[in-house]
Amino acid sequence: MPIITAIYSSEHGFARHKKPMVLERGYSTASEYVRDLLRQEQERQARSRIDSRLSDAINSGTSTPMTRQDWQDIAREGTKRARSRRKL
Repeated sequence: MPIITAIYSSEHGFARHKKPMVLERGYSTASEYVRDLLRQEQERQARSRIDSRLSDAINSGTSTPMTRQDWQDIAREGTKRARSRRKL
């Protein structure tokens, strides 16, 4: 993940307006507060992508029952991916 450095100046009001919120919510610094806001936004975007993919899957057509072969294929693919990650 790239590192972004930002400087918050009190003339822009960040320190004056956000400091009470930072302390109120239990953050020790404004940087900690901003990092948490960024993490929350990343999680929101990830959930949105997952919801979109689930919706696409639901609307992709009529479902069919899973067969023994389907489950074996899924297990094989999972094992293959796990092995490739261990090699990294």
